[in-house]
Amino acid sequence: MKYFGEGLSENHKELNKIIRKQDSIEAAKTLFLDLHKKLHLSNITEGEENEVDRLFSDLEPFEYTVMPTSKDETIAWVIWHIARIEDLTMGILVSGQEQVFNEDWKKRMNAPITDTGNALDDGGIMKLSKSLQVEELLHYRSAVGKRTRQIVASLHPGDMVRKVIPDAIEKIRLEGGVTMEADSKWLLEFWGGKDVAGLLLMPPTRHVMLHLNDCCKWKEAIRAKKKLYLV
Repeated sequence: MKYFGEGLSENHKELNKIIRKQDSIEAAKTLFLDLHKKLHLSNITEGEENEVDRLFSDLEPFEYTVMPTSKDETIAWVIWHIARIEDLTMGILVSGQEQVFNEDWKKRMNAPITDTGNALDDGGIMKLSKSLQVEELLHYRSAVGKRTRQIVASLHPGDMVRKVIPDAIEKIRLEGGVTMEADSKWLLEFWGGKDVAGLLLMPPTRHVMLHLNDCCKWKEAIRAKKKLYLV
């Protein structure tokens, strides 16, 4: 069921059609940036209020840490997960530079982990969710979003088909972006098989769309006062 992002899937399909065409680089960048800003708080562009603002603006602190059913995660986990993945893939794999995340951000967010959270069990998800300082977590995600926009704006014709290099994948591993658990380390192989276009079409766009849709669904479920799995 659709809870978030009416029309964004169609924009994503259009981006997919043109993103690897060298003569469409500027159109692809413009389309990406328009889609991307609708997946972040409006403070990354000083734009008008959007769906993401409305999703998070009235959440109570406890609502970030509720796991509605045994098949779900939490809203706090989602924000951490999508921010860490966007940061790692854009900062290290696309730009070939550094991620935004560092020890200062780790302390500010009170984060007990450095990886994307893929391999956490329910207990680990709840521990992470209750540890995180949500306001700082949202600041971190906005910082990542702003960095992504700078990176994409600087891309040149030919960059979209540039392959991920093994050294960048190894850098993610060495910096603790993934763990060596099966549910985490598969990301290295997955990202390692992508070109820049493939990365732009998933971690900062499609992946986020799916997870924010979940957050909207969970928000509705929490407020319906149904029986909740973990609180």
